[in-house]
Amino acid sequence: MTFFTQFRGLALAGVLAFGGTATLAQNLFAPAARVDNAVVTEFEVQQRQRFLQLLNAPGTDRDSALQSLIDDRLRARVVAAAGLVLTPEGLAEGVTEFAARANLSREEFITALGRAGVDEETLNDFVSNSLSWRELIRARYLSRVDISEDEIDRALGNTRSNGDGIRVLLSEIIIPAPPQNAARVAALAERIAQSQTEAEFSRFASQYSATASRGRGGRMPWTPLEKLPPALKPILLALGPGDVTAPLPITNAVALFQLRGIEETGVPAQVYSRIEYAAYYMAGGRSPETLAQAAKLRTQVDTCDDLYGVAKGQPEEVLDRATQAPGEISQDFAIELAKLDPGEVSTALTRADGQTLVFLMLCKRTAEANATASREQVITALRQRKLQGYADVLMAELRANARISRP
Repeated sequence: MTFFTQFRGLALAGVLAFGGTATLAQNLFAPAARVDNAVVTEFEVQQRQRFLQLLNAPGTDRDSALQSLIDDRLRARVVAAAGLVLTPEGLAEGVTEFAARANLSREEFITALGRAGVDEETLNDFVSNSLSWRELIRARYLSRVDISEDEIDRALGNTRSNGDGIRVLLSEIIIPAPPQNAARVAALAERIAQSQTEAEFSRFASQYSATASRGRGGRMPWTPLEKLPPALKPILLALGPGDVTAPLPITNAVALFQLRGIEETGVPAQVYSRIEYAAYYMAGGRSPETLAQAAKLRTQVDTCDDLYGVAKGQPEEVLDRATQAPGEISQDFAIELAKLDPGEVSTALTRADGQTLVFLMLCKRTAEANATASREQVITALRQRKLQGYADVLMAELRANARISRP
């Protein structure tokens, strides 16, 4: 249905709505509400209601239309007190911009509204109030709005997709398996995979796992499924509570997971297009000396950029920094990165047949919908969100301090 078709249909309804008795016509200018010394008429309510219906806007019932007009009265008073006046040129430009959203010129839009029984003054009042209020909020609060780099990074990684979210409660075991120990570790992993209880799996984790969770018996917190490696998701979804995966071979290690719980979150799932991480390679593998150095280094770095200073003067290959799609990341890296927030570190993995410890840090995640978003676009969106928060607080204050009555 085109925009004009909608107008034609609603225009007939408008004629029928206004074609009532003389008594109804006389009551159109009776007060529908009083806001301190200002009045909202029944005619304005009907006009606003019809206008919102034509726009397919939410809140087209009578009470919502009346409340929007009450709020307009409150806004107009504050705008006037601030000395803000919208020029005729500014109003015309605002109406033109508003009409363009329906792919119409200003004149076409006004004509279509008129055919549907909506006065041009109703449109002008709506646009004028919106523009003046927006200008007031910017003038009063823009200087208070600061957007940090961390907020921008979080926003780039937090756009949500449309799918329902699923989270899993896992216990993990990652056993280092350099070539000389591969056969022994494989046998041990097969034994662990037969665990019948959470307690049994937990004991194995405390004894053999190389992850930071070993002190908790391998227990991980609730983890969104979309953070885990793509190849691991169908394996986990096939498990029932208490089940253990078959041993999963990863570089110089074997991984096992026990499912302790699974649930739908009721909120959309995040889908990430890119994962940025840094890997600093430390000679000595999982020797006590190297692990101690890694623990000390963990206290000295907060971001991936800090690792450039650590690696300065060393061969270029000691530090890798990469940005990859989730499916492109090696399985062992992907498993560890799934547990991390930006700036956090894992030291569970090794390379070079166990002779090199991987100091793995998550830099950031980029949400799929934000893969092409610029930082400037994100800054604008964050600024508008904060300004809207100030506007909501001011509006609530105005309502609380006004005398509002509805006859």
